[in-house]
Amino acid sequence: MSVIVTDAGFGPDDWQAGYTPLQNHPSDEAGRGLALDLPSDTDPAQLEGKLDGVAMIRVDFPSFSDGRGFTIARHLRRHGYVGRLRAKGQVIADQYAMARRSGFDEVEIDADLAARQPEDQWLRRADWQAHDYQSRLRG
Repeated sequence: MSVIVTDAGFGPDDWQAGYTPLQNHPSDEAGRGLALDLPSDTDPAQLEGKLDGVAMIRVDFPSFSDGRGFTIARHLRRHGYVGRLRAKGQVIADQYAMARRSGFDEVEIDADLAARQPEDQWLRRADWQAHDYQSRLRG
């Protein structure tokens, strides 16, 4: 069972349409409304021109020490992707602020991780905008 983490805390997964691996992405209108599953080693350049109409992108984090997904999210947002963006896998509560700053809307974790890092640990990082030292330095 998956737990979805947002700024409001833990919640159920409301996405019911399934996921399509990037290599199976249709190149025509059939891709509208689908959700893409991206591995952490995806080259963001190969996504250009394939995201029109994609409702959600889920980026895999195979290990909490693998930060490539943050780069993918940042690239997607900088290149105009406005759909739902989800980090999935081994993202820990301490990384929640980074996930949000890089462009993710939510994080999908398994029930075991949710038990080890309960909702209150995630909620302490939900004020991620208030603790952005770079904005304070620029301001």
